[in-house]
Amino acid sequence: MEVTDIGNKEEGKVWHRKPTPGKGVLVTVVRTAQQAKIVRFLHVTFDTTGDSFLAGDHHGNIYVFDISRNRFRLVQKTGQACTALAFSLRRTTEFLVALADYTIKCFDKDTKQLVSWMRGHEGSVSSISVHSSGRYAISTSSDTAQLWDMDTFERKRKLNVRQSVGIQRVFFLPLSNTILSCFSDDSIFAWESDTLSCKYQLPVPDCGPKVSYKAFAVTRDGKSLAAGGRSNLLHLWCLDSKQLIRVIQMPTQVRTVRQLDFLPDSFDGGASQTLGVLSQDGVMRFINIHTCKLLFHMGSHDDAITTATVSPNGRHVVAIMDNGSINVYSVQSLTQELNKPPPSRVAVVSGGGADQDLSNLKVKVRSEVVQRGRQTQVKILRPPACFTAEEKENELPAGLNKKRLVALLKGFGEYPAKYRMFVWRSLLCLPENHAAYSSLTDKGLHSAYLTLQDKYPIKSHKLQRGLQRALSALAHWAAIFGEVEYLPLVAFPFVKLFQNNPMLCFEVVATVIVNWGQHWFEYFPNPPLNILSMAENVLAHHDKELLQHLVDCGITSQLYVWPLLETLFSEVLTREEWLRLFDNIFSNHPSFLLLACVAYITCCREPLLLCSQKEDFEYFFHHRNNLDLGAMIKEAYRLMGSTPADIHPRTLLSDFTPLTKGQYPVFNHYPEFIVQYQSREREKIRLQEMEYLRERQEVSALHTDCVRRQAEEDAYYAQQELLQNAEEQRRNILAQEEEKLAQQRTKLAAMKRELKVKELQLLDATKRRFLKHQQDLRASQVQRLDQEISTKMDLRERETATAVQDLEVRQMELEAQRKRLEQTNMQALEESLAEACQLGLESDWQREVGGRLQQVHAQQQSNRGRLAESHRQTLAEEERLEDTMRDVAGRKWDEVMNSRAQLQEQPLSSAETDVRRQVRVVSPPHRPIPAPSVRAGPDVRPGPAPPLKQAQTNMVCLNSRSPSESSSTVFSLDRGRAQLDSSERNLMKEIRELRQKLAARAREGGSSPSVLTLSSVSQ
Repeated sequence: MEVTDIGNKEEGKVWHRKPTPGKGVLVTVVRTAQQAKIVRFLHVTFDTTGDSFLAGDHHGNIYVFDISRNRFRLVQKTGQACTALAFSLRRTTEFLVALADYTIKCFDKDTKQLVSWMRGHEGSVSSISVHSSGRYAISTSSDTAQLWDMDTFERKRKLNVRQSVGIQRVFFLPLSNTILSCFSDDSIFAWESDTLSCKYQLPVPDCGPKVSYKAFAVTRDGKSLAAGGRSNLLHLWCLDSKQLIRVIQMPTQVRTVRQLDFLPDSFDGGASQTLGVLSQDGVMRFINIHTCKLLFHMGSHDDAITTATVSPNGRHVVAIMDNGSINVYSVQSLTQELNKPPPSRVAVVSGGGADQDLSNLKVKVRSEVVQRGRQTQVKILRPPACFTAEEKENELPAGLNKKRLVALLKGFGEYPAKYRMFVWRSLLCLPENHAAYSSLTDKGLHSAYLTLQDKYPIKSHKLQRGLQRALSALAHWAAIFGEVEYLPLVAFPFVKLFQNNPMLCFEVVATVIVNWGQHWFEYFPNPPLNILSMAENVLAHHDKELLQHLVDCGITSQLYVWPLLETLFSEVLTREEWLRLFDNIFSNHPSFLLLACVAYITCCREPLLLCSQKEDFEYFFHHRNNLDLGAMIKEAYRLMGSTPADIHPRTLLSDFTPLTKGQYPVFNHYPEFIVQYQSREREKIRLQEMEYLRERQEVSALHTDCVRRQAEEDAYYAQQELLQNAEEQRRNILAQEEEKLAQQRTKLAAMKRELKVKELQLLDATKRRFLKHQQDLRASQVQRLDQEISTKMDLRERETATAVQDLEVRQMELEAQRKRLEQTNMQALEESLAEACQLGLESDWQREVGGRLQQVHAQQQSNRGRLAESHRQTLAEEERLEDTMRDVAGRKWDEVMNSRAQLQEQPLSSAETDVRRQVRVVSPPHRPIPAPSVRAGPDVRPGPAPPLKQAQTNMVCLNSRSPSESSSTVFSLDRGRAQLDSSERNLMKEIRELRQKLAARAREGGSSPSVLTLSSVSQ
């Protein structure tokens, strides 16, 4: 095993010594950086040819390894580790790289330029799947899957799922427009890629242990799906029937399946039967999904595999090992059949008598060209010229002996793959008529196969052209081969096997038709009923129960024998099985093919006995089944030896007859009149088609002219219509503009209204703030007025108290004057009495005393009058004072209530007027209150009355103006009313008591005549 260290090289050779055939590992690729540190490779992927692959390492370097050319090349440096790789199928030079920053980049490997940069994922991209057409690609992360258009590099759709259900993988099915999405809950959905509608859902297995799918693989035909996960069980699904058809249990060493990959086969038609299973132990085991046998394995516990990729052609497997290196495996070297040693190149001489002289043997050594262009020294040992007829029959070209080849075949079950084509050429005795074949190919493609790709589409153009060329040569050789519908099915396996040598392919197909297709065309265009009857007779002899079951189900030999014959077992066998079968068919009598059909049916008798519907039988004989080919071949040999001679196909079929040299034999074993009739009909149809095409061309010319004129007329009317539409459109535009202008005006008016409303709102808010400010000012003014009122009330109380005190002082003065007057009168009377007593009863003195008494009495009367008048004036003044005080208090209360009502009824919109307006409380005019006066006797002089201004100052006046009364305020006069009323009541009480005293003294003066003078004086 050669190890290649690419280091920091940008290009070079993959291996420096050509790998030795038979070794499983062709080369091991490692990359070491500075200080001998190994840089791990992370992901690999093959291109469509399978000859080159991409590899990305941990440093972000992307390499292209070309196995066929033995070259590698550094194509890109991304600078960050890649998480997925994929080739673009539409442009083969472009590839996709998913990076660690959750983005996807498209590069060109030839120009090394960045083509596109796709963003949109929020997690690491785990896989990239490209549609078979190359138009679309799907990138998958743990939480979402996104569908990209590879022409525009734009995201078309995005699949989101709940956080509880993660996405395992989303990918395209091969050769279809179906997208398969697999989730962590083992649910699998199929979607149509064009409409993204759900086509179907695979049922989740409800019995058995839960597998927890992690790995998935699909065959190339897109009909089978393999799934595995956290167990050693594999589920095999049939996507056509949407059913789980098989559960495969891996060995006990397998606990978890990491990766699944089908190994393609050239002759399996895309229905691969070999599945590679990578488990947790780092070993990748390849098994047959039908026989469940382990074919071979890669890796070991010491050299574990992390991930692996199988090439599309099935020739190589590239694995990334646990140490970060890349191992390139050869599949042919890994298979057990190819590992068998080739047969000896030295032939053992047989034949001749015992007494034959060995000196007569002649050894001739010659060099011949074998398949694949290799020149090999082949020793041909020719026995003497005299030998028996049996030996002559067993002798083959190139010195091979058929008898010995059959013994070798029976011993190993098949011919060595390396020499198989050489053995087949010898067994079929191909003439290699180059000139005759060239004359057939020079005629070109046959008309019957010009549209072969429409009926039988093949992805490989080379294979399509080879099949078309071989069928055309057969049709030119014999006319019937242009009419046989199943001829492509017969020729396709040989075309694929001999695609590099078309002449050998033609001769092999012609030899097979001439010998193994005997009597096939006698009932043309119907199936060969005579051949089918032979097979049915053999089946009836060896398995009557199975035949009776087929008859009971209405199944004829056209359904269970003819599908095997017309496809030569290519639909029901894999490539390796097909090659093994035809090793035996070419080595035996042509009747062996019919016996092989019967053996296939008898080996599958158990499932056939379970079938009862015609569709089940049709499906069974057109698809692969779980069959042991070795047992079938043994059964065919048993049938060949135990079948009675009367029904044995050998008696009805001729022995093998090779093609003639120089020119190919004439093939006319078919009803010529039918073929000629069909040829004539085809020619007639061809002529009719030519006439039809001519007439169609004329009609097309007329139609073109008519279309041209119609187009001109339509263009004129279209132009006029466009003008009218333009005019109408212009009018509509004007109307729309006017409507827009009206709408704008309406909007402008609405905006103005809105601005006015906002302005009013602002003014209202401003007015409210101003009113609040005014209210605050007026509240402060009310408070100040309250303080002034309280001050004035205190002043009034003090003045009232002072007035009362003055009245009491005046009363006391009057009382003192009265007492002095009485004392003076008493002294005068006593003096008079004393004088009268001294002088006696003089009449003069008595008259003088009487006169004086009358004067005193008159003076007392006048004093009493004056006192009564003063009392009346005092009462009147008191009443006027009480009225004035009540009037002032009522007017003040009415003004306060009016001011409060005016403040409450002021409108909010008159803010500017309210600013200028000042509410004033107008007081009633001032009425002076005269001060009371008290008259005394004649000798008593009242004190000087205070001036008017002083009286007005001493009296409390509530309607006097002050600067603080210029504005109206809301206030209450109830405060101090109780004190004022109590003071007034006390004052009035004192006045009444004083009047009562005066009245009582006046009454006491006139009660008795004797004491009249004294009482009058005292009063």
